[in-house]
Amino acid sequence: MKKYLREIELAGAILCLIGVLCAYIWDYNIGGWICGVGLLVLLVDFLYKAFHWKEYERENKRFIVIILIAIAFLFIQMLIKR
Repeated sequence: MKKYLREIELAGAILCLIGVLCAYIWDYNIGGWICGVGLLVLLVDFLYKAFHWKEYERENKRFIVIILIAIAFLFIQMLIKR
């Protein structure tokens, strides 16, 4: 799994971006689900790196910030669409 971590991280980030764009363009529900799947993919990557903290310490700190920003965008999106 170690050699696929970069691809997993990139796939999760792309899914989050596509989800946010879909929510603004078409429907909030579709975009929310796509972004949620992207966050789950990022969570899998983060959990693997969390169990190997010493090796991935810098990436983990960056990841925490990225996930918090993505969650903040989801909440803002929910408030705007009401």
